[in-house]
Amino acid sequence: MSVSNKAVSLLSLSGFLLTISTLTTPSDSAIDTFVFGGCSQLKYTPGSPYENSANSILTSLVNSAMFTTYNNFTTTGSTQQDTVYGLFQCRGDLQDSDCARCVARSVSQLGTLCVNSCGGALQLEGCYVKYDNTTFLGVEDKTVIVKKCGAPTIGYDSDALTRRDAVLAYLGTGDGGAYKTFRSSTSGDLQGVAQCVGDLSAGECQDCLTDAIGRLKTECGTAAWGDMFLAKCYVRYTEGGVRSHAGEDYDNGNDKDNDDDDDDEWNRTLAIIIGGVAAVGLLIIFLSFLNKHFEKGCK
Repeated sequence: MSVSNKAVSLLSLSGFLLTISTLTTPSDSAIDTFVFGGCSQLKYTPGSPYENSANSILTSLVNSAMFTTYNNFTTTGSTQQDTVYGLFQCRGDLQDSDCARCVARSVSQLGTLCVNSCGGALQLEGCYVKYDNTTFLGVEDKTVIVKKCGAPTIGYDSDALTRRDAVLAYLGTGDGGAYKTFRSSTSGDLQGVAQCVGDLSAGECQDCLTDAIGRLKTECGTAAWGDMFLAKCYVRYTEGGVRSHAGEDYDNGNDKDNDDDDDDEWNRTLAIIIGGVAAVGLLIIFLSFLNKHFEKGCK
């Protein structure tokens, strides 16, 4: 594999450069909403055999999503270093057409987010896509990727807290029937959803969800809603139906202070201002050029 640093290997999403909820692209529906994305620091050389393998994997993911909600592939190159592993998974309640559209959008965004990266992962509301040069298929990984917590409100209502715990308990154990990677539960106005990546065994899925639920209850406390995304599973709950994150507390699992969020907001505002000033300057220059051009043309 032609790369800039062959000594680097990627064993999980935790080894990626992670972007949390910052990729703002238009979406057709909520299933296309960006949750998180990450790219490996290891880069391949454009036009190399590894690029061909990566493109083959991503194409296979998009094509397969038209017929199923989960699949994984391995593309073997001329050498072991050119081998690429990939998988996609859609939310268990999606129709095939929505799954295919979500995976296609994910792959498209990965192409923008992870240019020439040997590995990348992207989670949208409706689907998850990952590829890498080191196998992660069938490997349990409980690394915390994203944690989001709402404002602490349900703690003042013991019934709501009981319903929350009942929903999470069901998500952790299922209904006692056949093993399912996707689970949903409702109790009153509390709704919950959980899912394991399809390459985990039933026991590994159970272990991952148990860990995610424990973290969610401990770290989000009595929040009205909470999301806990681990590398190979996630658990989410919300109170009162459709949830809006606007104005809510936010925690990405890296224990950053709220001041960081304020700084980010200020940086975005400053970038907009600078961009506006630059645009005005370019417009003035362009108008001046046109004026000189027409003056020459009349002489």
